[in-house]
Amino acid sequence: MTKRVLAAFLFALLAMAPAFAQEKTPTADQILEKFYQAIGGKPAFEKINSRVQKGTFELPSMGMSGSFEGYAKAPNKNYVVISLEGFGEVKQGYTGTEAWSLNPMEGLKVMTGEELEVAKREADFYNTIRIKEHFTKLEVKGTEKVGDKSAYVILATPAKGAPEKYYFDTQSGLLIRNDSERKTEQGLLHVELLLEDYKDVDGVKIPFTLKQSNEAMSFVIKLSEIKHNVPVDDAKFVRPTS
Repeated sequence: MTKRVLAAFLFALLAMAPAFAQEKTPTADQILEKFYQAIGGKPAFEKINSRVQKGTFELPSMGMSGSFEGYAKAPNKNYVVISLEGFGEVKQGYTGTEAWSLNPMEGLKVMTGEELEVAKREADFYNTIRIKEHFTKLEVKGTEKVGDKSAYVILATPAKGAPEKYYFDTQSGLLIRNDSERKTEQGLLHVELLLEDYKDVDGVKIPFTLKQSNEAMSFVIKLSEIKHNVPVDDAKFVRPTS
């Protein structure tokens, strides 16, 4: 290859570089569509109307562990109870209209304001496949490393509340991290959630290991059992009287 031909070839490659760059950075819609396909597809999720999860809850820094149970029912009810030896039970639920929590430190609390808005969003049984419906603006912010994986980053802004960041594995398409801010009585917390160990359950992929950290604490939830389309009494989600 002569120098002149080589120069022309390199010039052509440089001219095509912007097009290659655009192809390597998919749109938010393309990233979400790949994610939905990676977890089994929207139709598979829409066949499910309830979910019961059981596993363990660990607080490594405090040397504490216990059990975890989660109950969810379409369209928008959920309930979680964590039992820690030497501390007691931590409960949180959403009835479809009311969000509440109960723990030995704070007692019973009914959520309002931004906390309520977040609870509403997270209680949507199909929120995994309704990201576009829950956020008014989605912006692709390039790629970042999550551990040893490269991930596309989407900045998602809701109608009310603080934006969140979603990290999708560039290879598998799976959601592997979610960053958010939560207002609490102790102040603003920056929450990082890692989603790992995806497994197929009834045709949909669900992360069996959840690692959450913030300025106050870090904990790990390891699921051992997930059941779909099982009866869940509505009384399970109702706020306790005391």
